[in-house]
Amino acid sequence: MIPTSLKKTNEWKSSDIVFCLEHVAETQRAWFAGSDFNVYQYDLSVEKPDRTPFEGEGHTSYVTGMVRQDNTLVTCGYDGQLCWWSVDDQRLIRKVAAHERWGRAITSSPDGSKLYTVADDMLCKVWDTSTGELLETLQDHALQTPHHYPSMLYAVAVSPNGQWLATGDRIGHTVIWNTRTFEKVAELETPVMYTWDPRARRHSIGGIRSLAFSPDNSELAIGGIGKIGNIDHLGGPARLEVFDWQNGTQRLEIEDNKKKGLIEQIIWAPGKEWILTAGGDNNGFLTFYNSETGDLIHQDGQNGHIHEVSMSPNFDEFVVAAHERLTKWTMQAEQEKPDVDVQPTEDSN
Repeated sequence: MIPTSLKKTNEWKSSDIVFCLEHVAETQRAWFAGSDFNVYQYDLSVEKPDRTPFEGEGHTSYVTGMVRQDNTLVTCGYDGQLCWWSVDDQRLIRKVAAHERWGRAITSSPDGSKLYTVADDMLCKVWDTSTGELLETLQDHALQTPHHYPSMLYAVAVSPNGQWLATGDRIGHTVIWNTRTFEKVAELETPVMYTWDPRARRHSIGGIRSLAFSPDNSELAIGGIGKIGNIDHLGGPARLEVFDWQNGTQRLEIEDNKKKGLIEQIIWAPGKEWILTAGGDNNGFLTFYNSETGDLIHQDGQNGHIHEVSMSPNFDEFVVAAHERLTKWTMQAEQEKPDVDVQPTEDSN
């Protein structure tokens, strides 16, 4: 399916920043969390759903990542904790001290047996989903930027076949790991995604904010932002780079000056026809690119910086987590024109 148009069908406003979510299209249930430290459930089938909080002493700071495995949610946050939540009982069932600095992201293996987390201690940790046991700690990313300020480890992704893991940091350094041996197998550099302001703020910004392996596991898409002119307002182009990661060659390099800001999430089409990027500055963008040529297919936007997209299994709808809102979108594809037999006429003979 090549999407040619998007339609926003619902919007649910809130007073906080929604950083992460999961949703089930069949039941129209969604779970989300963000800047008020809580985890919530929504029934998206009703016009004004009740914002139902989960019970238990969970996070004490921003909740930045969420994955769902069957009837369990696992969240990470700035407090460095991992929290397991029962979907059925809507309560906390386990809490583990995972990282010593801000937790940035979490993902799971395709079979759901393992969790991978990254944080500003510059470590990637591997966990047993069912027990919460720490299985491995992966360390490669530098603790400081080239300008001697603390770095940050923003992004983590696992390949569809479960064999490879990618981690990406503030200075544009990506590491690919073997998930069986936990050995480093490749490195990629995207230095344009790192901006240093030596005068106005003595401050660095940018970094790799999203990673996604292609459906055939051969390519890695890396999302962030280009060079930033105004660091206070993310005044830089959304930037996407695609690599054949096994030989280290860059295949695509795209900068979008129309929809500026950070690319917070990347989603590949199942057949590899397109790549969806989502993110923003003060407002959010949704941009589809042809994954072969890099050509723009379709672009839309909304109020509120987009932090995460939860796509349905059929790739016909998705729910967005953003500043002060959740939104729901449907995707429409171009209909193929049927072949028409043209009968010869006297003039055409």
